[in-house]
Amino acid sequence: MPKPKGHIIYEGPSLIDGKPIVVVATQRSSNLKTGNMIQTYILRADMDPIAANKSGEDYSICGNCDMRGEATDDPNAMSATRRACYVVLKRDPLAVWKGIQKGIYPRIKGHENIADIAYSRMVRLGAYGDPSAVPVYIWESLISKAKGHTGYSHHGKMPAEEFRSDLYMYSADTEAEAKQMWAKDYRTFRLVKTMADINLDNEILCPAHELAGRRTTCENCGLCGGSKVDAKNIANIVHGLGSKYF
Repeated sequence: MPKPKGHIIYEGPSLIDGKPIVVVATQRSSNLKTGNMIQTYILRADMDPIAANKSGEDYSICGNCDMRGEATDDPNAMSATRRACYVVLKRDPLAVWKGIQKGIYPRIKGHENIADIAYSRMVRLGAYGDPSAVPVYIWESLISKAKGHTGYSHHGKMPAEEFRSDLYMYSADTEAEAKQMWAKDYRTFRLVKTMADINLDNEILCPAHELAGRRTTCENCGLCGGSKVDAKNIANIVHGLGSKYF
C-alpha cells in the first residue's frame, strides 16, 4: 500500500475567529526555493481556498494580513482584488483542499503520531495560512522530532492567537513595524521592493533569492526559525503574480 501524500493533523476552530479550519501536512514538495520540506496548509474546512479568499472568509486562516486583497463577488475572479500574496491559490492550496474532499489524507491525532511524520525532516509552518491560527501544541508535536522548521506570522499583536516568537518569524509590513518587533527581541521577515530598502544593520537578504546567488534552500538554511535562531532578520524582494499590488 503506498504511503499517504500527507496527513490531516488538525481539524477545529480557528484561533482567529473560531470558524472551522483544517491543517494538512504534505510529505513531498517540488518547490525549488524551499526544497523538499514537510509543507503545512491551513485552510477553511468548509470552503475551497479561492472561495474563502474572494469572500473574505480567509480571515480565519490569514487574519488581517494586507496581502489577502479585497473581497469581491465577481464570478469570474480567481482571487480577491488587489491580492498581493505570492501563494497561487489555484495550485497547491486548491489541490490540497480537493484532496481533503476525496479523502486521500488520513487523519492522525496524538503527540507521537504527529511527531513521527516529520521525523528528521525540515518543516514549513504555513506554506499557506498563518500558523498562529492553529493551537501551538499541534506545531510543537510536529516539530518535536524534526530536523528544524521555518514559520512566519503577522499576528504577534493579536492576543486571541497563540503567537510564539521562538517558533515564528514576525512578518513585518514596514521597517517601522520591524523596528518595534526588534525592540521586543522578535526576529522578523520582511518583504521589500528593492535591495535599497533592506536595513543592512539588522537584516540580510534571503540566501535563497537569486540576488543572493541562490546559495541554499529553506530546507538547508533554517534561518527563518524564529528567535531561537541567532542570526540577523531576513528580508526578501517581493515576488509573485500579485507583487504589483505590494
